[in-house]
Amino acid sequence: MKICYYLVLMFSLCSCKANETDAKNTNKEDGGIKVITTDLQSKIDKCSQTGGGIVSLPAGNYLCGTLYLKSNVTLNLEKGAVLFGSRNIADYPEKGRRKALVFAENATNIAITGEGEINGNGDAFTQANNAPDRPVLVQFFDCKDVIVNGIKMKNSGFWTFRFVRCDGVDIADIDIESHVNWNNDGFDIESRNVTIRNCTVNTDDDALCFKSEDPDFTVENIIVDSCRLASNCNYIKFGTASAGGFRNVKVSNCVLTKCTSSNYRTWEKTVPGVTEPITGIAGIALEVVDGGFMENIHISDIEMNDVQTPVFIRLGRRKVSDLSYLKNAVIENIKALSVSYVASSITGVPGLRVEGITLRNLDLRLKAGGKVADTGLNVPEAEASYPENRMFGVMLPASGFYIRHADNILFDNVRLSFVGGREERYTFVADDVNGLTIGNSTLQAPDGDLPVFFFKSCKSLDLSRNLQISGSYSSLYQTDNTPESEILTFSQPLQRF
Repeated sequence: MKICYYLVLMFSLCSCKANETDAKNTNKEDGGIKVITTDLQSKIDKCSQTGGGIVSLPAGNYLCGTLYLKSNVTLNLEKGAVLFGSRNIADYPEKGRRKALVFAENATNIAITGEGEINGNGDAFTQANNAPDRPVLVQFFDCKDVIVNGIKMKNSGFWTFRFVRCDGVDIADIDIESHVNWNNDGFDIESRNVTIRNCTVNTDDDALCFKSEDPDFTVENIIVDSCRLASNCNYIKFGTASAGGFRNVKVSNCVLTKCTSSNYRTWEKTVPGVTEPITGIAGIALEVVDGGFMENIHISDIEMNDVQTPVFIRLGRRKVSDLSYLKNAVIENIKALSVSYVASSITGVPGLRVEGITLRNLDLRLKAGGKVADTGLNVPEAEASYPENRMFGVMLPASGFYIRHADNILFDNVRLSFVGGREERYTFVADDVNGLTIGNSTLQAPDGDLPVFFFKSCKSLDLSRNLQISGSYSSLYQTDNTPESEILTFSQPLQRF
């Protein structure tokens, strides 16, 4: 592959050369760094037109507006090279959310590589949640055979790295850091046949976010492995855009921790139990609320700390579609320490039921603090609400898991324990659940007089498989419109310790 250096070198490597001082755009910003958009774009265009190659930026600071990456071109940022985004929104000609510093559409065989940095100067743009007219840092639409390797992405004006309807994306060893504006997501994934490996994400908004805005496109065949994720929102999230579908996605071997900073969130003022200024919302959030579907999701070997709610699963009706579903997800080998009173939940809505969820080998240490009075509050359906752990507007009646409008839910080898005080709520609450199995598990009983389980309008409940309860309790479960014949328990007394 030929190499097209941006700066004049002492020796010639290709026919495409230009000196920074020769750039056609010479308006000065940021301490005299020149905007070199036109000149750098011409190198990319020429490289693509002549068969492709590498356009490489040696060490130095560069400033530009939107760059259009073309087929068969690799943009290589060498160690010490920093590509800054212009602070003038007029230098980003695309409209709406299609604005970006580095943009590609309908391109094949493109790449961004190297040890350099792309810095969006995102603090220069409107500072407001979902504010318009802000550029994404890197954005690819309808591209094939994409490689991004080694670089650092920093300080986006909006989302950091978004790829939409792409096919064949390989991302490895990149570092994302963005805390200078609202909506600073890390990865926004709306593509198929994607691998993401050994990346570090430290962002104000969702770190790893699978989106599906196109109802005619399925986000599928994705592997994420060995990443370090930090977020002031959700760490691993599917949705909220969920008009199409998610299928065959595997996320494994990731560590989830709190961010280095939080400039816009004050969760300690709004979320029950949160006392620290920097926390994440949900460790794992599976959300289908816009008429799409989700199936065959596997999330495993995750360690999470500084998280309000370890698991949040929601099938809703923000946009109407009776064809929507969420089924066949496995979440296993999870260790978590929560920092709020907001329990994990698995919820559908009337007429749309979550189905076939397996939670296996979970060790969840839950922040204690719920009261008996919290179990008497009515939990609204909130069918059209934005999905988030606190969406129901009240404390959930369970400390461990709240499950509603769901079928065939399995908990296997799950350990739930309380830390930091007294917890009086039920450990599990199931409402309109058909097929719930909890086995080979160790659960801590509530402090006080409430039983471990509360079952309302449920069928086919199996508590017979090696269930151990720590702490004292007066009874194992309480029921409302759930016949005793629907509850299978040990033929011998439960083990207590």
